[in-house]
Amino acid sequence: RAAMPGGQVLLLLVGLAGTAGQGQARDRGGRDASVITVSNGGPWGDWAWLDMCPKGSYARGISFKVETPQGVMEDDTALNGIRLHCSRSEDPSGGYTAESQSGRWGRWSEAHWCPHQGRLVGFALRVQAPQHRLLSDEVAATSARFACSNGHVLEGPGSAWGQWGSWSPQCPSAVCGIQTRQEPARGLKGDDTALNDLRLFCC
Repeated sequence: RAAMPGGQVLLLLVGLAGTAGQGQARDRGGRDASVITVSNGGPWGDWAWLDMCPKGSYARGISFKVETPQGVMEDDTALNGIRLHCSRSEDPSGGYTAESQSGRWGRWSEAHWCPHQGRLVGFALRVQAPQHRLLSDEVAATSARFACSNGHVLEGPGSAWGQWGSWSPQCPSAVCGIQTRQEPARGLKGDDTALNDLRLFCC
């Protein structure tokens, strides 16, 4: 299994086909927030807390926490966490991050920003489906892509394991919150997967 080069940022024009679910929530500032999801998330772990950008700000950048491949007979977890970088229109440099629960393994990448003050509006996950084989190494989510409002796509460091799923529905305005599904650490004899699934919230 080969790893994808780290720190890669793809600048692509995409058509976002919303094939996954969309729901409703209310953030801590009283804003109505729709929930966008994908259908190919991993099955392990529980949904952690929701974290939102401050009122009046939106996600314009993203960071990835990734464990590099550990080698033969070692336990891989691949993608461990996602961090939103939030900013207001009058202060595009940001300064606040929104982060749900992240796995303990790997390192955070530098922030990747939507160009031309674009906002995050959708995402897709690369996920290794459950192997269900003796001595198989389950890793669940291995990489993620984020669509910007100006048509560009940000892709961070990750692994080439698994398959890309369909794009989430697109936020009408911008992403403003995040929630992750994480499997807790299973100890010395367990097979850890860390990040399994992701929900983003639109304001």
